[in-house]
Amino acid sequence: MDNLIGLIAVVMVFSIPLTAIILGHLRGSQKLRAKMLKDELELEKLRGQNFIAETEKMRLELEKLTLDFKKTEDPVLIELQKDKIHV
Repeated sequence: MDNLIGLIAVVMVFSIPLTAIILGHLRGSQKLRAKMLKDELELEKLRGQNFIAETEKMRLELEKLTLDFKKTEDPVLIELQKDKIHV
């Protein structure tokens, strides 16, 4: 019986630090995972902003090309414009 009490005491003494090590590792993993999710969220926000900026840039380029097309003096393009109006 004394041996069993001694064994339980030794197991308890060594299990407390092991539990602390395991929990510390789990907390570190959770912090790392939270940081990764935060970084991914920030990246998605940047992707969304970039998409909006690129879309606006393309819209402005299209608008400029449309204005340039309307102001052209190229006879071929003028004929195309006339054909487009009559269609």
